[in-house]
Amino acid sequence: MFINSVVRVHGKTMLARRIPSILPDLSFEEALEITKIHSIAGTLKPEIPIITTRPFRAPHHTISATSLSGGGINPKPGEISLAHYGVLFLDELPEFNQHTLEVLRGPLEDGAVTISRLNGSFTYPCEFMFVASMNPCPCGYYGSSDKECTCTPQAITKYMGKISGPLLDRIDIQIEVNSVKYDRLQKEEIPESSEKIKKRVDKARNIQRQRYGNENIYSNSALTPKLIEKYCKIEKDSKKLLEIAFEKMGLSARAYSRILKVARTIADLEGKEKIEKSHIAEAIQYRSLDKKYWKN
Repeated sequence: MFINSVVRVHGKTMLARRIPSILPDLSFEEALEITKIHSIAGTLKPEIPIITTRPFRAPHHTISATSLSGGGINPKPGEISLAHYGVLFLDELPEFNQHTLEVLRGPLEDGAVTISRLNGSFTYPCEFMFVASMNPCPCGYYGSSDKECTCTPQAITKYMGKISGPLLDRIDIQIEVNSVKYDRLQKEEIPESSEKIKKRVDKARNIQRQRYGNENIYSNSALTPKLIEKYCKIEKDSKKLLEIAFEKMGLSARAYSRILKVARTIADLEGKEKIEKSHIAEAIQYRSLDKKYWKN
């Protein structure tokens, strides 16, 4: 998930930090695997013999590539492995070193990271939800209707250019968050609770566990190209919509597969057996932000 804001507000960061509260509970096997990683890294607390909640890691933008991916003289897991089965949150993404961000590309694709040293190679799992937030320019007001941006075109290009196309392509959902108006803050509407949302997420996860019972996977995110073909079949009108989007938006083969996975998840959240045209349309919407701010 990628959250883009047109103003400097705390809403996008707060939203990201609430994600673990709606994620499915850990299975015993997942808890053991997470505990082993934290034990190897030396971060396991003596009073907590086993980790039973999904990790949430939010490293500072000054983190090095080694600390993020893992390694060192005595190789140990980095932040991406400490976030295994949980969330890795990078706030103000362009503030991170570009080389450090590029380290994420392989692990996001493979779900594992291999560290090679003279005395051998070490492979650590890192199946995490990658969540990032950023402003569209250094001052935070590019594209805002409330306040004029003071950044030069060169400054904006340099700022946004730190996020490469291949990295963006690996982010399934890209959401723009606008500033909240005063009258909206005064409304007495009660927002949906995390507990209520989590029930829907748990229901969708159970659907996926049953669907993939014989495939040795547990969620839509783990679908391979062959399994996508098997479980993400769409009707003729949906195919046409996806074809138009593919051509007009210049989507990659990776983006095509990820749109189908997201559409499959949207259908599961609605309790629908088949992926409908509306699900495809919604999933496509989540791929449009990069075309707005990254022109090339």
